[in-house]
This record gives sequence, structure tokens and C-alpha cells, in this order.
Amino acid sequence: MSDRHQQRQQRLKEQVDARIAAATESRGILMVFTGNGKGKTTAAFGTALRACGHGKAVAAVQFIKGEWPNGERNLLEQHGVEFQVMATGFTWDTQNRETDTLACQKVWQEARRMLADTQLDLVILDEITYMVSMDYLDLDELVNALTQRPAHQSVIITGRGCHRILLDMADTVTEMRPVKHAFDAGIQAQQGIDW
Repeated sequence: MSDRHQQRQQRLKEQVDARIAAATESRGILMVFTGNGKGKTTAAFGTALRACGHGKAVAAVQFIKGEWPNGERNLLEQHGVEFQVMATGFTWDTQNRETDTLACQKVWQEARRMLADTQLDLVILDEITYMVSMDYLDLDELVNALTQRPAHQSVIITGRGCHRILLDMADTVTEMRPVKHAFDAGIQAQQGIDW
């Protein structure tokens, strides 16, 4: 039994080693965390924590976030991560297309600056998919900024309903799928767990 296990593990190791040896390109990647499940923003900021831990320069733009406390921001700003926040909350709260569009465009200018910054290793565009789907932000403008970013810079896009063009551009796409959620059982969202 142990010989069979060792042989199986050796074959697995050889396959993994071959894939590692074949990955010769070094450049920033575009990641998309999408889907209807919980965890897209959490995954993005988990990656930001990892990058900070390796001494990388990280910045984040949060679209559709309100003024409420933000645990990720509280921690990451202490480690030099710049945050720009749209801060108007969800558009169903404001219900004002004109002011939401202006707020989006204002924070988008900060995102464009970040996407052109050669000092940044990772830029997070949190919930930007909604800005595109609600026509607050032109898709072509986003695509151009992503295409023209510094070659070493990685970007994470989060949000439901990611546009097909962005999915096709991405190097890595993860779709979060809801299986079960505490909120559906009437349990309140909790600070430190949900935000």
C-alpha cells in the first residue's frame, strides 16, 4: 500500500514540476472574482494581504461601498495601501443616477491614476462590474486602462455579472457560487465577519 501511494505521489509531483517548468512568462495578471456567492471582495483583500506580506505596493478602489466601517481598509491602510472609496453606498439607496454617475467618474479617475502607476504591483477594482453593467463607466475606457497598465502590475476585478469582454481578457477567473448563506436564515450581517 505504501509503495503504491509513493508511486502515485511521485507521478503527481512530476506532473506539478512539469507544469511549473513550463510556466516561463513573468508579468502581471488580470484576475476576476465574480458570481452570486459571498467572498469576492474577501478573496481580493486576501490577495492584497499576501502581496503586502511580500513587500508589494497595493492600492484599492471600492465602488458601491458606503461610509460604514471597513475591516479590510482599517488593516491594510496601516500597511501603506491606498484606498479610494466611491462612498455613495448602493445605488438603490441613493436612487439618483446623475449623482451616482458623478461619484463613479470621480473615483474612476483615481483608479485610472493607479492603473498607470509603475510603482503599484497590485490594484483592486472592487465591485467595478456594477459600474459597467449600470453604464456609469464605459467598458472601452476600462478595457483601455487595463490594457495600457504597466506590464508587471496585477489587477483584481470583483463583482457580480462581469462583462464577457473582461472575462475573456482575464488570466484567472473565479466564480463564487452560493450554496448556503446565514442571511437567508435571518441571521444579521456581522462586523468582522461580513464587513
